[in-house]
Amino acid sequence: MESNQEQNKLNSEMLEKLVNNQPPEEVLYEVAELFKVFGDSTRIRILYALFGNELCVGDIAEVLNMSQSSVSHQLRILKDAKLVKFRREGKSIFYALDDDHVYHIMEMGMEHVEE
Repeated sequence: MESNQEQNKLNSEMLEKLVNNQPPEEVLYEVAELFKVFGDSTRIRILYALFGNELCVGDIAEVLNMSQSSVSHQLRILKDAKLVKFRREGKSIFYALDDDHVYHIMEMGMEHVEE
């Protein structure tokens, strides 16, 4: 049986290891900011509309029954957060999920909620 002193030493070592393994504060801040972007149901709806689709603002607005201005505003936030990317084709701009990470975050969120 461990003595109280041995147990305290183990707890102290464990806590020190946890403290030393914390990510830098800037990284934690960026993660928190990323999750704030996911905290808006309109942006979530836009991200789901872009699952496997590349759409222009007008298409997204029609699918979600929103104004193009509102969609554009939300897309700017999503683009700044590196959650969507765009490409220009003539006068049209098409939006898509930025990468597989975004798809997986959304997928895991749905799985978690549906459990």
